[in-house]
Amino acid sequence: MKNLWKKFTSEESGQGMVEYGLIIALIAVVLIVVLGLMSGALETTFNSIKDALVGANDKTAATGD
Repeated sequence: MKNLWKKFTSEESGQGMVEYGLIIALIAVVLIVVLGLMSGALETTFNSIKDALVGANDKTAATGD
């Protein structure tokens, strides 16, 4: 039983995967925070793009092309 416990506590092969998981989780949290802070600017940008596309569609429909 002592040997099994010693092997279990000294085994480090899964440690790298846990570290990668923590790094990915940290990156995800940072992205969520940054996108949350930039939501107003992103909304304005996407609305400008949408308005430009709608305007281009209206001009095309008016000329019959």
